[in-house]
Formats: sequence, C-alpha cells, structure tokens
Amino acid sequence: MIAYSVLDLAPVVEGSNESVALRNAVDLAQHVEPWGYRRYWLAEHHNMPGIASSATAVLIGHVAQQTNSIRVGSGGVMLPNHAPLIIAEQFGTLETLFPGRIDLGIGRAPGTDQFTAYAMRRNLQGDIDQFPRDVMELQHFLGPTKTGQKVRAFPGQGTRVPIWILGSSLYGAQLAAMLGLPYSFASHFAPQMMHEAIAEYRKRFEPSAQLDKPYLMLGYNVCAADTREEAAFLRTSGLQSLLKLRAGTPGRLPPPDSELESRLDPGQLHVVRTMRPASAVGTMEDVRDSMQEFVNTTGANELILVSSIFDHDKRLRSFEIAAEAARMVVKTIESSYASKSITSE
Repeated sequence: MIAYSVLDLAPVVEGSNESVALRNAVDLAQHVEPWGYRRYWLAEHHNMPGIASSATAVLIGHVAQQTNSIRVGSGGVMLPNHAPLIIAEQFGTLETLFPGRIDLGIGRAPGTDQFTAYAMRRNLQGDIDQFPRDVMELQHFLGPTKTGQKVRAFPGQGTRVPIWILGSSLYGAQLAAMLGLPYSFASHFAPQMMHEAIAEYRKRFEPSAQLDKPYLMLGYNVCAADTREEAAFLRTSGLQSLLKLRAGTPGRLPPPDSELESRLDPGQLHVVRTMRPASAVGTMEDVRDSMQEFVNTTGANELILVSSIFDHDKRLRSFEIAAEAARMVVKTIESSYASKSITSE
C-alpha cells in the first residue's frame, strides 16, 4: 500500500506577506485532510523571504490544533541548529497535546546560508559531523527513562515520537539504515542521487525498535490543473523560485510567466530538466501516469508532494487533483497485488 502526503514551506508570494502565508498553510492542511493525505509536513528554513515556516514546531502546533486526524510534522527540523534536548521537549509537548499525530523528520543541513547558520549557532564549535550522535541523543530523550538518567525531557521522555531521517545524499540513507529509521529522500529538488540512495538504504537497513523493515518516502513535485496548458503555466512559479535559489538570490514566490522557458540560458535549462524525474505536470491523467511510473521505478512506500503555485486556490486544486491521481495509483497497486496473490495460490 502506498501513501501520499504533503510537504509545505508556507510560501510567501510576491505582493503578499507572512500572515497570509500562515493562514494559507492552515487552510491547505484542512483541505488535504479529507482528501486522504496521510501527513502534512513543514520544513525549517531561515533567512528566506519566501518561506514562513522557520519556527517549525510552533507552526506544527498551530496546524495540528486546527485539524483533526492528519499527522503533522517536520520535513524537517535541521538538528545541527538545535540542542537535541530542546527538540525533544518541543516535540514531546506536541505529542502530548496531539497524541499519535506528530512526526519528527530531521536533517543535518542548516537550512540556510553560512552567515545565518552562524547567527543561530548553538555554540562556536557546532559541527554537522556530530549529527549521528545528536540523533541518538534525541532518541534517548524521547525513549523510556533509563535507570540513573540525570537529564530528562519533560514533556518528551517516553513519548516515542516517530523520528525520520531526511536527506539528499548517501549520508542520510546510510544513517537511516544503520539506526533502523524511516527515510525521506529529497528527490523533489535533488533527484540526481535518488536511486543510489534508495539502494543504499535498503541494502544496509537494520531493524530497530521503531521499524522492522525499510520504509521509504520520496519527495515529488506536482503541478496539476484541469488542462495541460494551465498546469505548465502554473509550474513556472516554482521553476523561477528554484532558479533564484540555485543562483543564491532566494525571494518570494513569483507569479507564473508564460515566457519563462524562452529566456532561460543552457545552464538554467539543465537545472529545470534535472527536476523532471521526480515531477508531474498536467491533468489528473498525466499526474496519475507519471506518479505510477515513479512508484514502479522506485518502489516507494510513500510520496510526499510539493506544489509551488502562486495562486492559493489553484494550489488547492492541484493537491485535490493529485489526491485523485494518487487514489487511482493505489487501486492499481492493490489490484496488482491481488492478482499476484490469486496466481500464487
């Protein structure tokens, strides 16, 4: 069975502000919940004027309070920015308030530029190479209390908030496998190493108290509309944002631009084309077919969908169409399993 979820950065669009972005985040979560999405995750980024989810734990609580059953979590918290005890207390509090609904996805990148990373440093000797130790320390604070334990997270200790490892390279795949944790690969913006990371994760996986077999979630771009022409037009907002980020000049999400592709230089065209393996643009049928091929190729257990669209109502429609496409993919997979089961009997 494959599941489908949402990754949101609470985008701030040109001509708008953070207040509107945060209201839209809640509205999106409230819409996708009845459409069958399993999770709604928010990502930590800093010093980026187009992203309003920097205070990730705060926003998770805000969204969870205004939804009913969808799991709400981080995709992710950048652990080198924080002391593990603080994250355990934050997410232990969230789990206490919203039992059985909180996910803790963690990554080792700072989620920002080097100057901002320095400004929010834990200490002057902070080192991302300590990430594995920090993850295990976080597990320690969220797990059961041990005899003689002097430092505990209140709330947090014993809540066993599910921890996910996020990554876009082999490093995260190897760590998730070693610790027996679910793994989410950022194929929606860095698909180049996706297949290698998937193979590494599955090959090296060791069962743990949290997970007995590999569980793989992949990021997937979706821009769906009622016509192919509209979908292609809407997609240009996300592409402009991506190109600005790669150029080191991130900004607010721009409106769509029908002339965008004609103005791209060869380097920019290459960046755009590298996104295609983990992207679906078009109608429901187009999205269904692309999603089915992606799942068949990767064997993903779950897709976490990203839809960077300027107009909020159009973005909602994209996720609605994607949910319909995903349900059809699920039915196809279930039918295939049923056929194989009958054949083997």
